[in-house]
Amino acid sequence: MFGKRDESKPQGRIDTLIGAGALVEGNIRFTGGLRIDGEVKGNVEAADGASAAMLVLSEQARVEGLVAVAHLVTNGTVVGQVCVSESLEMQARSKIVGDVEYSIIEMHQGAVVEGRLIHRDGKSVELKLAATN
Repeated sequence: MFGKRDESKPQGRIDTLIGAGALVEGNIRFTGGLRIDGEVKGNVEAADGASAAMLVLSEQARVEGLVAVAHLVTNGTVVGQVCVSESLEMQARSKIVGDVEYSIIEMHQGAVVEGRLIHRDGKSVELKLAATN
């Protein structure tokens, strides 16, 4: 209670909300905390140097695209590659269709990954995307 605050854990502050029923078409780059209750068709990425960036996906959330953040807590659906440099928590109704790169992972019973789980030792994950024509 009165001890030293653990700086390695995200603070859980949500700065931005994409509400239920909202549809965003395009890429999102953010710092701080982002909660998605709606749908995003595009990449969701933490801005460069945003090591405390946290993404929360609710049960209704759906992201179709790359997700690259430091911390991810999901109970929704991601269709695309997921790169998490710090911690990933997959709650019971979460589903990821694509490869998952992570440092620390917590999967609740019922969580689904349709892809490869790739453990990364380092704090940063280099991402290379194939060019589309």
